[in-house]
Amino acid sequence: MTLHLSRRSAVGALLVLPLLGAASPAPSVIVIRNIWLFDGTGSARQRRNVRIVGERIDAISSGDIPVPAGATVIDGAGQTLMPGLTDAHWHMAAVKGVPWMGPQDPVSVALVFKDAQQQLMRGFTTVRDTAGSIFGIRDAIDQGIMPGPRCYPSGAAISQTSGHADFDPVDELPPTLGGAPSHYRREGMTIVANGVPEVLAAARQQLKRGAAQIKIMAGGGVTSDHDPIDTLQFTPDELRAIVQAASDWGTYACAHVYTAAGVRRCLEAGVRSIEHGHLIDDATAALMAEKGAWLSTQPFEAGDNVLTAEQLVKAAESLGDGGWQSSVRLAKKHGVKIAFGTDLFSRTATSRTENAMLPRLGTLFPNAEVLRIATSGNCELFAQSGKRNPYRAAPLGVVREGAWADLLLVRGNPLDDLTLFEDHERNLLTIIKGGVIHKNLIPANV
Repeated sequence: MTLHLSRRSAVGALLVLPLLGAASPAPSVIVIRNIWLFDGTGSARQRRNVRIVGERIDAISSGDIPVPAGATVIDGAGQTLMPGLTDAHWHMAAVKGVPWMGPQDPVSVALVFKDAQQQLMRGFTTVRDTAGSIFGIRDAIDQGIMPGPRCYPSGAAISQTSGHADFDPVDELPPTLGGAPSHYRREGMTIVANGVPEVLAAARQQLKRGAAQIKIMAGGGVTSDHDPIDTLQFTPDELRAIVQAASDWGTYACAHVYTAAGVRRCLEAGVRSIEHGHLIDDATAALMAEKGAWLSTQPFEAGDNVLTAEQLVKAAESLGDGGWQSSVRLAKKHGVKIAFGTDLFSRTATSRTENAMLPRLGTLFPNAEVLRIATSGNCELFAQSGKRNPYRAAPLGVVREGAWADLLLVRGNPLDDLTLFEDHERNLLTIIKGGVIHKNLIPANV
């Protein structure tokens, strides 16, 4: 006898199969006792106990918390429990030995996964990827196949011809002028678009791929050869079109730009996050506050990235006489929201890390404010992606009941000493992401 099943019947049968099998296992439970809690929003620590059930924080109490059978119990021994750190300007694929902004071959993919795991081990549990073809990398991490931070992807950076993401040779015509799409564009690493129809298509393509936000290259860059730092990139109409495409999908656009004139053009177009912005002036900072935009700053110092002689000249120009501190002081003066990012590239296991850059903000802000910026503050910016936010089911960057269980147990008190993060191997005692213990130097009782 031949059995014929319709497609609908077959799907229905498959859906019933899990009901016939064993019941789903109970979610894991972790109880962390005897800790000083910094919740990502306040200015002081509080003595607390915390319970995690599954992927989220279930209970926080100054008293005892019931411990069910089979739970993992960690004695915090009076150390500091805090939210995982975050980076608002990261390029997951910017690893030494990996093609620019897009791993393709198996070795490159392995290098990116290894770097992602190292970043998690440095205490960074969430990043905003501000350009790169890393959707598959993000998916593998989110599915628990490989360890790494949560990731808000932007997809390909959108650049004009001779913009910061146009790495094609000067004698290679763009598609607008009859040329063939370059390797970078075919692989989704960058996209060069000119005119309103092209930039609309470019933005919509990234949203189709799963971008949480859109990244615009709106000014000259340090590592690109054909765009001086002072150049304005994209017309106001082009910028407004990209922002509109993002807004239509309930999310926002961020823009690479240094100069005051470039920042003002972006703000008038509705860009919500200014990446770098080191050369803003007082009036531009005031406009940022008026528009409710973020300044996503990178506290660069010499040696953070390995640069050529020509790039070192451009880097000095991009920072101006006052360095990154000048723009942050102006933003602070006018009440502009600050995000912390790093923009580190060609990374190796021994290159400089976010852990060395974060404490630099302590020269301009109290330590508690630095930690708020790097936890709940950054996550407030990430949440501007609305329904494109892949982690919107629970709060991020805070320690509160119902939030994602992304936590660090830190030796000592980072409210007193931000440099504790620099020796992350010693001072990050426990690293938990999504309720999974990825590192624990404290004996746990089960």
